[in-house]
Amino acid sequence: MIVAVNFSELAVEGVRSLRPYQPGKPIDELARELGLKESDIVKLASNENPMGPSPKALEAIKAELADLTRYPDGAGFVLKKTLSEKLSIRPEQITLGNGSSDILDFIVRVFVNDGDNVVFSQHAFAIYGLVAKMVGAESIVTPAKDFGHDLDAMAADINDRTRIVFVTNPNNPTGTWNTRDELVNFLNKVPERVIVLLDEAYFEYVHEADYPDGISLLDNYPNLVVTRTFSKAYGLASLRVGYGVSSPELADLMNRVRPPFNVDSFALAAANATLLDEEYVKESIALNDAGMAYLTSAFSDMGLSYIPSVGNFISFKVPAGVNAMDVYNGLLREGVIVRPVANYEMPEYLRVSIGTEAENQTFISALKTVLS
Repeated sequence: MIVAVNFSELAVEGVRSLRPYQPGKPIDELARELGLKESDIVKLASNENPMGPSPKALEAIKAELADLTRYPDGAGFVLKKTLSEKLSIRPEQITLGNGSSDILDFIVRVFVNDGDNVVFSQHAFAIYGLVAKMVGAESIVTPAKDFGHDLDAMAADINDRTRIVFVTNPNNPTGTWNTRDELVNFLNKVPERVIVLLDEAYFEYVHEADYPDGISLLDNYPNLVVTRTFSKAYGLASLRVGYGVSSPELADLMNRVRPPFNVDSFALAAANATLLDEEYVKESIALNDAGMAYLTSAFSDMGLSYIPSVGNFISFKVPAGVNAMDVYNGLLREGVIVRPVANYEMPEYLRVSIGTEAENQTFISALKTVLS
């Protein structure tokens, strides 16, 4: 006789209350649901690079096919060497991840126990709360200031049980950012025993003169970890490769919990090739700049308010009396996928990624149709 087991009761307490991370709706899913052609659908929901991958990345991937039966280089020697030369750091400061979200998981596993807490801002990346809850930690969510990080308030929220503070610069989904002076003043207030995880996933898109390069601060703040990704400006979201830069001591600890071969051969090769393809990255940034200018101008013409953004996305507010989910669903029917952000306590907003010129125009046309 088979005895029914309630496996939820056997699961780790922190996992029982988790809900899976919800990514942007895939193109093929929308095509199935509404009977649309995939080629007619525009996806602007996941902050992806609309240019497509670097041709040099594709060449590098093809070259790896012959060794498909071999495990990847678990140390990521070549990619670490290129990163160290480009960023003027030592290879032993680098931790490679299956996306930069891997590094968030590693740092929590190294430093956070059941009963500890982590601090992050309201409207910040949802993953921070998820990785904390998995290990039974409390999340202290500091109220945002003008949709951005209130770093002074975050520093004040640190207590004896705080192990990590997550700072996203620029922030997703708001696109807000903190200056170098603001960040340095904050770092000076954080106790040395508390790790500061500075998430710079959208670093390459920022042009503001007083925007800080987190890696340049590492020598002065041994408790700082900076994460970056190849999923955005480098156009490799599907391959999931990112990295953390820190002191060698912190990198060594994170590498102890890093799964073997967590970054595959194709990702390693493509990331290295794209890192060396500076023209591709410049074109990606230029395309984003043009798209951002077009969308903000269109929003202003339509009388829609938006949160000024320095990333490759922007959140706009639907008109008063209009339900944001109704607009989202209306856009889906028009074949355009954007991102609801009610789960970020922004129920009146939708986030849209910057696309190609044609994709941006399609989105604005669809938005006008839906709002009319």
